Amino acid sequence: MSKLTQLLCLADLSQEQVTNLLDLALEIKRDPDRFSTALKGRSIALLFEKPSLRTRVSFDVGIHKLGGHSVYLDQQNGALGVRESVEDFGSNLACWTDAIVARVYSQKTLVQLAHSSKKPVVNALSDLYHPCQALADLLTLKEHYGDLSKVHLAFVGDGNNVCHSLMLGAAILGMTLTVVTPQGFGPDAHVLLKAQALAEQSGAKLTLSQHVSAAAGADAIYTDTWLSMGGRADPALIEKLFAPYQINTAVMQRLAVKHFMHCLPAHRGQEVTSEVLDSDCSLVLQQAENRMHAQNAVLVSLFS
Repeated sequence: MSKLTQLLCLADLSQEQVTNLLDLALEIKRDPDRFSTALKGRSIALLFEKPSLRTRVSFDVGIHKLGGHSVYLDQQNGALGVRESVEDFGSNLACWTDAIVARVYSQKTLVQLAHSSKKPVVNALSDLYHPCQALADLLTLKEHYGDLSKVHLAFVGDGNNVCHSLMLGAAILGMTLTVVTPQGFGPDAHVLLKAQALAEQSGAKLTLSQHVSAAAGADAIYTDTWLSMGGRADPALIEKLFAPYQINTAVMQRLAVKHFMHCLPAHRGQEVTSEVLDSDCSLVLQQAENRMHAQNAVLVSLFS
């Protein structure tokens, strides 16, 4: 197996690498003490252009649990590429830290950081991808269903960065994934082509639809906020277009779906009702916890 050197996009990983990351995450979750010195002597830069709760805390606490040290940097240090170039930022961080975890507005920034720092860079969210979230989601499904190639996941809502990474992860692992979006809000065409090519190799089944009924019989239904963080659109128009895609108890019962998933934060009463979000079928807190375990698996793999 080729060594993990960075994580910018799940499409860069092989099926074996993704499977091994999920298996390692389960090991770390079951026996954290065994990995308590995995990052001993390592310092990880946490670079955040965007606000965060789960990503920041899960990385910060996770790095500590692995025996490492994290350095948090936000926009009080000046916007990336404004106070100094992204390349200079990356090359300077490389003088002191062993890896960079970055939550950024543009995927291009991650590529620039990786090139200039020559250190491992982990994508903690960009405009195109959210691989750490997808790994946590796949880990959550693995805990419930075991063989992911037999799992049917449905994503309902905006074809955003979370949707993109779920598409790639499902395609790599041979899953069945149904993506349901309003017209004009489907996934990026280039990402879709990439996912379809991966699906041909693995036997995954990817279906795109504009009808919520296409999610019938899925093992889990996943949604996200109707408007991505930093997105610019008329909220009233978005609510009108997306209202038919709300996940509520009636939809869950009609589609006969077992579990509900959401990457959080959720806008209660918009993409999902509180009744579903807080129900026994909701996996959202397990997903949130698994962010740390999945990310720890990535960090351990980078330095193993």
